[in-house]
Amino acid sequence: MTEPPAAGGRRLRDVVGGPMAVAGLVVVVLAAVAALFAPWLSPYDPSAQDLALRLAGPGWQHPFGLDELGRDILSRVLAGARISFLVGVVVVSVSSVVGSVLGALAGYFGGWFDELVSRLIDILLAFPGLLLAIALVAVLGPSLMHVLFALSIIGWVGYARLVRGQVLRAREIEFVQAARALGAGTPRILFRHVLPTALPAVVVQATLGMAGAIISEAALSFLGLGVQPPTPSWGTMLNAGIAHLLDAPHLTIFPGLAIALLVLGFNFLGDGLRDAADPKSVQA
Repeated sequence: MTEPPAAGGRRLRDVVGGPMAVAGLVVVVLAAVAALFAPWLSPYDPSAQDLALRLAGPGWQHPFGLDELGRDILSRVLAGARISFLVGVVVVSVSSVVGSVLGALAGYFGGWFDELVSRLIDILLAFPGLLLAIALVAVLGPSLMHVLFALSIIGWVGYARLVRGQVLRAREIEFVQAARALGAGTPRILFRHVLPTALPAVVVQATLGMAGAIISEAALSFLGLGVQPPTPSWGTMLNAGIAHLLDAPHLTIFPGLAIALLVLGFNFLGDGLRDAADPKSVQA
């Protein structure tokens, strides 16, 4: 009688991975729901101030306490989740599309275009990603749009290198050569036969890339180069809480926990997807 649920559970573990990956999926889904419905879940307006209760600790009315301006931290954490998911989704979407297309073209055609893309990848990989993002945003000016641009400029490199390697291997497979011998055009071969072989690896890279984009945005906002006040962001909340680390630690504890949990959730999910896509890596 209990076989159908067990089989369903096994199918979920086969797709997502082990129990840690399932836990990561639960965290990501809960965080996504909280971000999507933040305006309705927030108990207070994230910008509403109550200076008489500034720096008040967690309590029944304010479970996460209040900040230095008397704003409800729980409401601001929920609002900050929207910024984190926005950055993650936009950066991963742009980076994966641009990187996959460039990597696929470079790997399939080779020649001077492959050499150009490979050298560009080498140049960008020579710089630490976060430092390059800091330099770009510092030149362009602090804003959310500039953060998205800087992280996308850096993010496509990993996808291009990954897809290029997958395409170099896939273009020699028998069914690809058969399609070429039957007169199939290059777009059809690339999008119908070659790129689908790289899709599982791209999905894993995108899941891990979400974690990287979220923590990079938090770091840039922490340095004052990202989202500008009064818009809630986990990074700016951490920065504001440093001055009250001893007398009001809840200002940094809760946004820090939000960053840690969401990044760990995406990392656990990405590791599980990678293990499910390549079971040999688990045995190794």
